[in-house]
Amino acid sequence: MTTRLEKTIKRELTLKGQPYIVAISPEGLKLTLKGRRKGLELTWEALASGDAALAVALNASVEQMPASASSNSPNADNEE
Repeated sequence: MTTRLEKTIKRELTLKGQPYIVAISPEGLKLTLKGRRKGLELTWEALASGDAALAVALNASVEQMPASASSNSPNADNEE
């Protein structure tokens, strides 16, 4: 049997040597660097709808794109 999530649960974890706090609440998840207030927030609706996965994939693809590729026009190869 599972327990209903009615209040925030906080746990500490270490990522790449840095201490973080993950807070799981009825509204969603929040990951913050220990001792800080601002962090990454994710609502359960965004997670369930796939919006979170789409945002991660979009950010990853933008980070991998070379800077010169974004400035070239799509027809640059055809112009001579």
